[in-house]
Amino acid sequence: MRDPVSRHRRTKIVATLGPASTSEEVIEALFRAGVDVFRLNFSHGAHEDHAARLATIRAVEARHGRAVGVLADIQGPKLRIGSFRSGHVVLQKGQALRLDLSPVPGDATRVQLPHPEIMAAARAGTRLLLDDGKVRLRVTRCGEAHLDTEVLVGGRLSDRKGVNVPDAVLPIPALTEKDRADVAFALDIGVDFIGLSFVQRPEDIEEARSLVGDRAWILAKIEKPQALERFDEIAVLADAIMVARGDLGVELPAEEVPLAQKRIVRTARRLGKPVVVATQMLESMITAPAPTRAEASDVATAVFDGADAVMLSAETAAGQFPLEAVDVMARIIARVERDEDWRLATDAHRARLPRTSSSAIAAAACQIGEDIGAKAIVAYTQFGPTALRIARERPATPLLSLTPVKATARRLTIAWGVEPVESAPVHTMTEAVARAVSVTRASGHAQEEGEVVVVAGVPFGQSGVTNALRIASTAKRRVADAGKGRRPAVQEAGLVAGR
Repeated sequence: MRDPVSRHRRTKIVATLGPASTSEEVIEALFRAGVDVFRLNFSHGAHEDHAARLATIRAVEARHGRAVGVLADIQGPKLRIGSFRSGHVVLQKGQALRLDLSPVPGDATRVQLPHPEIMAAARAGTRLLLDDGKVRLRVTRCGEAHLDTEVLVGGRLSDRKGVNVPDAVLPIPALTEKDRADVAFALDIGVDFIGLSFVQRPEDIEEARSLVGDRAWILAKIEKPQALERFDEIAVLADAIMVARGDLGVELPAEEVPLAQKRIVRTARRLGKPVVVATQMLESMITAPAPTRAEASDVATAVFDGADAVMLSAETAAGQFPLEAVDVMARIIARVERDEDWRLATDAHRARLPRTSSSAIAAAACQIGEDIGAKAIVAYTQFGPTALRIARERPATPLLSLTPVKATARRLTIAWGVEPVESAPVHTMTEAVARAVSVTRASGHAQEEGEVVVVAGVPFGQSGVTNALRIASTAKRRVADAGKGRRPAVQEAGLVAGR
């Protein structure tokens, strides 16, 4: 491990790349400032732009010897109105507006809505929110190829503005043809996460899984009320979750969004699925070098809620102060996590575990690590489950995850508190203990003599089982003995649970 960058926090940072953060110098500076996962927004930019940014990220990763995650955020089925003859209209409250399928440019009485699926799902009383909810309509009558609406909230409406339909489950696929091409490209260049936009139902995750397989983790973006209605089913199928508060804040009343965020985070943590809180976290820093007090509180609230990661969007993609935004977010997180109330709240909201031996081992590792003041918990994992089980417990002890799979190390960058380390395979518990002690010392967690808690699944190389726990000393003499192949002189808890 040759990375000189210290994080000093458990909650991870996701940052979006864009015009303000394309050069290698800026990307490396963002990494050094605290970014754990970079987001490539496939709603904007050409494939070659994303490929170039990913190549730069991998170069930074190689220089520092520290895994970096990459999220490909797929646009999804974005719904939009057509165009107007004059480029825009001004709608008045109470007036009638017809939405139809005709491509003829519209006026103040009608405009194209090129989505027959909305007309099929709408009923009298269905609300349509245009331009992020700035203009609001209510359907008064439905036709086969049109909807008659009344303007509830008027205002200026211009060409190709987005449409949200909070009152209906739309019969549309989760992935458009563009999305499918983007997913194929993203997988080919080696991203770690596929962000699935506008998820409505569990079947959307299954559709994405048929394309993605195990080549990346699927991150379900929760931004529609319909997804909340079936969230538990969606969360079980997804690998990770995002509270996407942009569109969610359009389709839900403002007072409901904080409650939805808490519910999503709580459920994801119970299931052991990493969860990201996103959108407008430090929005004012797009144009200002410091956040508002409300934004600082928003980041702190996400940390108190137990989010695995928090995300910056336009702040780093197009803002004037991308490095400052990451630095501020990292400082807020670190300060919250030093607070005694944060640790009390984290322990109080500990998830109720399923009754399995693997979960019991994970919980025991955290308790033992805290009781003995261990320098670190070292979790061996093939594809991530062991590390995620321990991270779900939010241990007070630093958590290192050793894996022989590079993709697993990169995916674990999004998980709370996990410091992933790519490491050669081990074949025995004796070898695993020696490697764990060596990595703990190299990582800087064991500057003084102490103990580490080692967690693994035996036999090694198989996924899905966590059944072994040992306690080892970091004393140099004992590490040397273990490195020579002799039985390490360590304190042992032995196998706590068999297969």
